[in-house]
Amino acid sequence: MSPEETRPKRAWNLKGLWPGGQKAATGNDPLGQIPFVVLDTETTGLNPERDRILSIGALRLQDGRIQVREALELYLQQEHFNSDSVPIHGILREDIHARVPEAEALRQLVAYIGDAVIVGHHISFDMAVLHRAMMRHGVKPPDNPCLDTGLLYRKTLLKTPLLRKKEIYTLDDLARRFDLPCTDRHTALGDAFLTAMALAHILDLLRAKGIVTRKQLLRAGKVG
Repeated sequence: MSPEETRPKRAWNLKGLWPGGQKAATGNDPLGQIPFVVLDTETTGLNPERDRILSIGALRLQDGRIQVREALELYLQQEHFNSDSVPIHGILREDIHARVPEAEALRQLVAYIGDAVIVGHHISFDMAVLHRAMMRHGVKPPDNPCLDTGLLYRKTLLKTPLLRKKEIYTLDDLARRFDLPCTDRHTALGDAFLTAMALAHILDLLRAKGIVTRKQLLRAGKVG
C-alpha cells in the first residue's frame, strides 16, 4: 500500500526494530560501487503492528543501472484482508497471481537483498511491516542500512529563503520533478521501479553537491 496517497505516512522509528546496518555504516567506496536494492510493499493497511504484506517488489541498482530482468516480485498468501485498501493496490483475496507463503517470501527477499543498501520511499514504513512479519516467522532481519529517497531528495534542494521545503515529498512529487513515467503506479514492483529511477537522478544531484561516498550518503538519508 502507498500510505502517502491516503494520508501522510507515519515516520516509524526503527530503533530497536531494524538492525540499521551497523556493519555497513562507514566506508569511502564511491557511489557507483554501492549495490542498492530498491523495494516497496503493498499492505492491507497502515499499521505495521496489525496489517499484513500483500506483495513485495524489489529491484537492484548499481552505477545508475536498474537490473530490471532480475527484479523480484512476490504476492503473499494472507488470511488477513482489508477490502478498503483494494482500490489503492488492486490486489484481491482471490487473484490471478500465484501466492507465496509469507515466511518463504521473506526468506526470498532476504536472499535477494544480500549485502546491498536498502532503499525505499518513506522506507521506515516498509521496514517496520517487514520486521513484524520476520519476527512472526523467526526470519532474521538483514543487517543492512536503509535509505529514504524522501530524505535524500531534500538534501538535493538549495538552501534559500526563496524555497520552502515540504515536510514530506511523495513519490508522485519525485516523478513530477524528474519527469518519470508512472506506469504500474500503486503496485509494489511498479513503485519500486519508479523509486529506483528517482534514486538514479537523486544520486547524480548529490554527487554535484559533494556527496560522493557511502559514508556521506548514509549520513544524508539513512533511517533507523
